[in-house]
Amino acid sequence: MRIGIVGTGFVAKLRAEIFSQDERVQLKAIAGNFTKAQELGQMFGMDAHEYWSDLVVRPDLEAIVVATINREHSTVVSKALLSGKHVIVEYPLSFSLAEATELVQLAQQKQLMLHVEHIELLGGVHQAAVEALPRIGKPFYARYATQNPQTPAPEKWTYMPDLFGFPLIAAVSRIHRLTAMFGQVRSVSCQLRYEGGNLPKQFTACVCNAQLQFDSGLIADVGYSKGEHVWKPERSLEIQGSQGAIIFEAETGKLIAANGEETLPAGPSRGLFKKDTENVLSHLFNGTPLYVTPASALHALAVACAAEKAARTNQVIDV
Repeated sequence: MRIGIVGTGFVAKLRAEIFSQDERVQLKAIAGNFTKAQELGQMFGMDAHEYWSDLVVRPDLEAIVVATINREHSTVVSKALLSGKHVIVEYPLSFSLAEATELVQLAQQKQLMLHVEHIELLGGVHQAAVEALPRIGKPFYARYATQNPQTPAPEKWTYMPDLFGFPLIAAVSRIHRLTAMFGQVRSVSCQLRYEGGNLPKQFTACVCNAQLQFDSGLIADVGYSKGEHVWKPERSLEIQGSQGAIIFEAETGKLIAANGEETLPAGPSRGLFKKDTENVLSHLFNGTPLYVTPASALHALAVACAAEKAARTNQVIDV
């Protein structure tokens, strides 16, 4: 299978490394920052394009990897699908739920694969939590929070709202982890605050907190913070149930119940892009089901878009 890559950052390079190790794949072209595209092209034997629009229409390509800035995802995916290519895209698929839905429908109409990467579902913490869920009875509360202190804040597109997007859309994986475990979300409330002297173009700190009300009655808090004035690193998952609780701090987990506590071992968090890529290739060559369905990816995005509206209007938004 002949593959082209749009993007020249860390994930694009990582994808190229993984694909280069598979005999079923031939890397043909890469587009993005032209200097970096030339470097990666020489490294992996790919043609370098300055413009992604030239790459996605190449008749010799069968699949496109989209690993560029978030704002461009939907446009590149659309052009690639219209050109008859299978697509692997890093989340988010789009800033717009309506647009994302149209892209999924377009892929289905053309009988092409559209895979939205959500590697958090492959991670050891998520897998361990899912396996332990039946042991805590009926879940009624969950919390998933990440905090990433960065001082000074980097001058990168990930700190530019126009390019990065609303935080919980850009980081929709935070929501998808919970919807994959607990199902449909009924309503959302959300608060967002940016800090920085160059707003709205660029922020130096961001705090975004949402509360999700699930159809099951479960309530979940989702927190995303990064940048300056964020002083404590955090990556925590908490699930409270009628018969116990699951608690993870980073990759250290425990199950708490009436008869005491026990350690919950989590598998490795490394190598997830490799697992994702192997699943995609197995799907394309052997028909193996993808670990992310279009419906699950769209629902997570629907919740994130509802959170954006809730933060903007200061209202509770139905999903």
